[in-house]
Amino acid sequence: MNQPAPAITSSTAMIGTLALVATLCGILIVSAYQGTLPAITANKRLALERAVFEVIPGAASVAEYYASAQGIRPVDEGPAPEGAVKFYAAYDAQGAFLGVAAEAAAKGYADVVRILYAYDPVRQAVTGFGVVGMRETPGIGDKIVTDPQFLKNFEALDVRLDAEMKALANAVKVVKHGTKTRAWEIDAISGATVTCKAVGRGINDSAGRLLPMLVPHLDKLNIQS
Repeated sequence: MNQPAPAITSSTAMIGTLALVATLCGILIVSAYQGTLPAITANKRLALERAVFEVIPGAASVAEYYASAQGIRPVDEGPAPEGAVKFYAAYDAQGAFLGVAAEAAAKGYADVVRILYAYDPVRQAVTGFGVVGMRETPGIGDKIVTDPQFLKNFEALDVRLDAEMKALANAVKVVKHGTKTRAWEIDAISGATVTCKAVGRGINDSAGRLLPMLVPHLDKLNIQS
């Protein structure tokens, strides 16, 4: 006696099953993302605060602000204004204002070099910097965080504004190792010029955007004399 032929699953049924599986997977992925997002956000904030403490010695607390054409205001007061730049105001344990930190980024040799730099309003200079993220060649590009001579560039890198307070008085410029003669120049590391130029370009672009919007409103950061 012949056995009945197995039923052929229709294309419609198969597509329906795949769609159901895809929907369930999507729901699980979204749920997992939403469940871990607060922890991820908190960890990023803690890492950034630690970076601010490193570039601004003596800092004990950090407040996030937006600077825009309308002035400056705390981040928690609403969405970022159009064209705004985020920055971080650092204070010591007694609440005295110490300085500002801001992020900068530019293309390096292997990938984008992301840094955090410190700005001292009294000296009108960058007074420290640290790497937030990069994938430069080990032993070459990563010297920007270990080379003492390179780090000396950021003890007082001139980023003062011009007389109209609309732009930097002098563009931050990276020069060949051993040829620095001006306070706004960065003495490069031999063999890592591309990475050094990424640092200089990032600071120049970031400070050029941020400082004209920030400097006129520094009094709002509760600076103590």
